[in-house]
Amino acid sequence: MSRNLVGVLGTIIVAVYVIGSGRWVATDAEWYRSLTRPAWQPPSGVFGIIWPYNFGMLIVATWMVADRLSGINHVVWLLSLTLSVAAALTWAWLFYVPHSILASGFALVFATILTIPLLVIAFRVSPALGFAFLPYQLWLAIATSLAFGYAALVTPGP
Repeated sequence: MSRNLVGVLGTIIVAVYVIGSGRWVATDAEWYRSLTRPAWQPPSGVFGIIWPYNFGMLIVATWMVADRLSGINHVVWLLSLTLSVAAALTWAWLFYVPHSILASGFALVFATILTIPLLVIAFRVSPALGFAFLPYQLWLAIATSLAFGYAALVTPGP
Protein backbone atom coordinates (compact mmCIF):
# COMPACT_ATOMS: atom_id res chain seq x y z
CA MET A 1 0.00 0.00 0.00
CA SER A 2 1.47 3.37 -0.95
CA ARG A 3 2.42 5.83 1.75
CA ASN A 4 0.20 8.53 0.27
CA LEU A 5 -2.78 6.17 0.18
CA VAL A 6 -2.29 5.31 3.87
CA GLY A 7 -2.06 9.00 4.76
CA VAL A 8 -5.10 9.96 2.71
CA LEU A 9 -7.23 7.06 3.98
CA GLY A 10 -6.26 7.77 7.60
CA THR A 11 -7.06 11.46 7.15
CA ILE A 12 -10.47 10.58 5.69
CA ILE A 13 -11.18 8.25 8.63
CA VAL A 14 -10.32 11.03 11.10
CA ALA A 15 -12.45 13.52 9.12
CA VAL A 16 -15.40 11.13 9.38
CA TYR A 17 -14.69 10.93 13.13
CA VAL A 18 -14.68 14.73 13.47
CA ILE A 19 -17.87 15.24 11.46
CA GLY A 20 -19.78 12.25 12.88
CA SER A 21 -18.97 12.93 16.50
CA GLY A 22 -19.66 16.65 16.10
CA ARG A 23 -23.03 15.93 14.54
CA TRP A 24 -24.20 13.48 17.20
CA VAL A 25 -22.77 15.36 20.17
CA ALA A 26 -24.79 18.41 19.09
CA THR A 27 -27.97 16.35 18.65
CA ASP A 28 -29.48 16.82 22.10
CA ALA A 29 -27.40 19.36 24.01
CA GLU A 30 -30.30 20.28 26.29
CA TRP A 31 -30.72 16.66 27.40
CA TYR A 32 -26.98 16.39 28.06
CA ARG A 33 -26.93 19.59 30.13
CA SER A 34 -29.80 18.19 32.24
CA LEU A 35 -27.77 15.16 33.33
CA THR A 36 -26.09 14.95 36.70
CA ARG A 37 -22.37 14.86 35.99
CA PRO A 38 -19.97 12.35 37.54
CA ALA A 39 -17.77 14.04 40.15
CA TRP A 40 -14.59 13.35 38.15
CA GLN A 41 -15.78 14.96 34.92
CA PRO A 42 -13.26 17.55 33.72
CA PRO A 43 -14.43 21.15 33.22
CA SER A 44 -16.06 21.93 29.87
CA GLY A 45 -13.03 23.91 28.70
CA VAL A 46 -10.90 20.75 28.76
CA PHE A 47 -13.11 19.20 26.08
CA GLY A 48 -12.49 22.19 23.82
CA ILE A 49 -8.74 21.69 24.17
CA ILE A 50 -8.38 17.91 24.13
CA TRP A 51 -10.53 17.06 21.11
CA PRO A 52 -8.80 19.34 18.59
CA TYR A 53 -5.48 18.04 19.95
CA ASN A 54 -6.63 14.41 19.61
CA PHE A 55 -7.97 14.84 16.08
CA GLY A 56 -4.87 16.73 14.94
CA MET A 57 -2.57 14.20 16.58
CA LEU A 58 -4.38 11.31 14.86
CA ILE A 59 -3.82 12.94 11.47
CA VAL A 60 -0.15 13.72 12.18
CA ALA A 61 0.38 10.18 13.53
CA THR A 62 -1.26 8.69 10.44
CA TRP A 63 1.10 10.54 8.12
CA MET A 64 4.13 9.66 10.26
CA VAL A 65 3.14 5.98 10.24
CA ALA A 66 2.62 6.21 6.48
CA ASP A 67 6.06 7.78 6.02
CA ARG A 68 8.21 5.79 8.43
CA LEU A 69 6.68 2.30 8.50
CA SER A 70 5.31 -0.05 5.87
CA GLY A 71 3.46 -3.28 5.14
CA ILE A 72 1.59 -4.84 8.01
CA ASN A 73 2.01 -1.71 10.15
CA HIS A 74 0.02 0.26 7.57
CA VAL A 75 -2.71 -2.38 7.48
CA VAL A 76 -2.93 -2.67 11.27
CA TRP A 77 -2.93 1.13 11.64
CA LEU A 78 -5.77 1.66 9.18
CA LEU A 79 -7.80 -1.30 10.45
CA SER A 80 -7.40 -0.33 14.12
CA LEU A 81 -8.12 3.32 13.34
CA THR A 82 -11.26 2.41 11.39
CA LEU A 83 -12.58 0.06 14.07
CA SER A 84 -11.76 2.37 16.98
CA VAL A 85 -13.40 5.32 15.20
CA ALA A 86 -16.46 3.18 14.43
CA ALA A 87 -16.70 2.25 18.12
CA ALA A 88 -16.26 5.89 19.21
CA LEU A 89 -18.95 7.03 16.77
CA THR A 90 -21.19 4.24 18.06
CA TRP A 91 -20.70 5.72 21.53
CA ALA A 92 -21.68 9.20 20.31
CA TRP A 93 -24.79 7.88 18.60
CA LEU A 94 -25.86 5.63 21.49
CA PHE A 95 -25.29 8.33 24.10
CA TYR A 96 -26.83 11.32 22.33
CA VAL A 97 -29.50 9.89 20.03
CA PRO A 98 -31.37 7.04 21.78
CA HIS A 99 -29.75 7.96 25.15
CA SER A 100 -28.55 4.37 25.69
CA ILE A 101 -25.95 5.47 28.19
CA LEU A 102 -24.88 2.07 29.49
CA ALA A 103 -24.51 0.63 25.99
CA SER A 104 -22.50 3.70 25.01
CA GLY A 105 -20.03 2.89 27.77
CA PHE A 106 -19.40 -0.53 26.26
CA ALA A 107 -18.83 1.09 22.86
CA LEU A 108 -16.10 3.19 24.49
CA VAL A 109 -14.57 0.10 26.08
CA PHE A 110 -14.17 -1.28 22.56
CA ALA A 111 -12.83 2.05 21.25
CA THR A 112 -10.24 2.16 24.04
CA ILE A 113 -9.12 -1.43 23.44
CA LEU A 114 -9.05 -1.01 19.66
CA THR A 115 -6.78 2.02 20.06
CA ILE A 116 -4.03 0.05 21.84
CA PRO A 117 -2.49 -1.19 18.55
CA LEU A 118 -2.35 2.45 17.40
CA LEU A 119 -0.41 3.37 20.52
CA VAL A 120 2.03 0.49 19.98
CA ILE A 121 2.59 1.49 16.35
CA ALA A 122 3.01 5.14 17.34
CA PHE A 123 5.83 4.12 19.69
CA ARG A 124 7.40 2.09 16.85
CA VAL A 125 7.53 5.26 14.77
CA SER A 126 9.18 7.22 17.58
CA PRO A 127 9.00 7.57 21.34
CA ALA A 128 7.93 11.21 20.86
CA LEU A 129 4.94 10.16 18.75
CA GLY A 130 4.05 7.44 21.25
CA PHE A 131 4.05 9.94 24.10
CA ALA A 132 2.07 12.41 21.98
CA PHE A 133 -0.50 9.64 21.47
CA LEU A 134 -0.89 8.90 25.19
CA PRO A 135 -3.35 11.76 25.88
CA TYR A 136 -5.77 10.27 23.33
CA GLN A 137 -5.56 6.82 24.93
CA LEU A 138 -5.99 8.35 28.39
CA TRP A 139 -8.90 10.49 27.19
CA LEU A 140 -10.70 7.42 25.84
CA ALA A 141 -10.26 5.72 29.22
CA ILE A 142 -11.61 8.80 31.01
CA ALA A 143 -14.53 9.03 28.58
CA THR A 144 -15.28 5.35 29.19
CA SER A 145 -15.36 5.88 32.94
CA LEU A 146 -17.57 8.95 32.48
CA ALA A 147 -20.04 7.01 30.33
CA PHE A 148 -20.39 4.39 33.06
CA GLY A 149 -20.55 7.16 35.66
CA TYR A 150 -23.45 8.79 33.80
CA ALA A 151 -25.14 5.39 33.49
CA ALA A 152 -24.88 4.85 37.25
CA LEU A 153 -26.33 8.29 37.95
CA VAL A 154 -29.34 7.92 35.66
CA THR A 155 -30.12 4.25 36.33
CA PRO A 156 -32.70 3.88 39.10
CA GLY A 157 -31.52 1.85 42.07
CA PRO A 158 -33.21 -1.31 43.43
